Formats: sequence, structure tokens, C-alpha cells
Amino acid sequence: MALTPQDIARVAHLARLELRPDETGRTLSQLNGFFTLVDQMNAVNTDGVEPLAHPAAVLGEVALRLREDIASEPNQREASQVSAPAVENGLFLVPKVIE
Repeated sequence: MALTPQDIARVAHLARLELRPDETGRTLSQLNGFFTLVDQMNAVNTDGVEPLAHPAAVLGEVALRLREDIASEPNQREASQVSAPAVENGLFLVPKVIE
């Protein structure tokens, strides 16, 4: 699927973008390059290949170096809410804006 300069102009118009003539040519070549890459990927035979739930699944039982999920800052809710005009049960109260 190759785009034409008219396609680029239409997409730019729909996106409310103003492209100079030199930008139109560059954008055309970049988008056509992208579609060429997509066509190449679609041409690959993937029959029998199971999708991965996570990229690290291909590594098997490799331990990922993730940090511990622990709180590193003390809870300062009360100090943060001192300057609030209205607080209830630890929550900021704001005026209703949707009717």
C-alpha cells in the first residue's frame, strides 16, 4: 500500500497539520517506508508460533532484576492536606463540576 502526495495532504488536513512542500515529501517517504516494513512483517510465516504473554517469557525461568515494591517515602497525607480548603476522611473535597 503506497501513499500518494494527495493522501498525505488529506491526512494532514484531517489532523489539522500544515505541512510545507519539503515536509510533505519527507513524510510521504517515511510513511511509505513504514508500510513497506509492515508488508515485510506480514509476509513472515508465523504458523505454529505461539504468542508471548510477555517479552521475557522467551527467556524461560530467568529472574528479572526488579526492585522490591516497598514504600520509600513516609506517609505525609496530613501535612499535604493542611492547606486544602476542605478535607474529609483523608480526601480532598472539591466543588461538583458535572451535573
